[in-house]
Amino acid sequence: MDLQLAGRVYIVTGATRGLGFATASALAAEGARVVISGRDSASVATAAKELGGPGRAAGVAVDNASPEVGEVLTAAARQEFGRLDGVLVSTGGPPPGSVLGTPDEHWAGAFESVFLGALRVARSAAGTLGPGGVIAFVLSSSVKSPVGRLAASNGLRPGLAMVAKQLADELGPDGIRVLGLLPGRIATARTAELDDRAPGRRAALASGVKRSGSKRSGSGKYSGSRCITYWLKKKYVPAGKR
Repeated sequence: MDLQLAGRVYIVTGATRGLGFATASALAAEGARVVISGRDSASVATAAKELGGPGRAAGVAVDNASPEVGEVLTAAARQEFGRLDGVLVSTGGPPPGSVLGTPDEHWAGAFESVFLGALRVARSAAGTLGPGGVIAFVLSSSVKSPVGRLAASNGLRPGLAMVAKQLADELGPDGIRVLGLLPGRIATARTAELDDRAPGRRAALASGVKRSGSKRSGSGKYSGSRCITYWLKKKYVPAGKR
């Protein structure tokens, strides 16, 4: 299926590994050009090279928690490629922990990165996108049910999902779609790290999860296509559903 992504330009945050990189790879494979971001400059440069390098992929080293993240990324898209057609906001998960055991600094840091960072990117993109543009948020299945020992993520992502829904109502009349992706258990490096930190977590989750999704599916690429116009304010569960 031709998703009509060739020549279009998308920002993908948190795209040096995991779901962000998988989506950027899928977009690039469809002929789209991408602006990717991450905190580590070396990892960003490596990822951009793997995605095709100059003319195909531009890397920007910026933290999602930075107040300027939205402006920096939209400016990079205009400077490198002269346009912007959409953005996928993906953020590395906050440190694991229980509700009572998560310290204030972890709550505050997660709010800056997961919530405010996503809002800043979306707000800046909304000022640049035209009709047919799309803003997609990578959320989590925790929007519907909490995931064990991920208190900060469980607390923030449902609120971000409601922000995404309201933003869809606000931008819909302008022809801009806003989507939320709710991945469940996906075989990423972060999932492996969380499993290693908590012995027995993998077995406990396996009892309620039929399968782990693969990041290679690049499901996020479909959110960028104008062919999928009925995804106006959809909360889509791509894989790993409980």
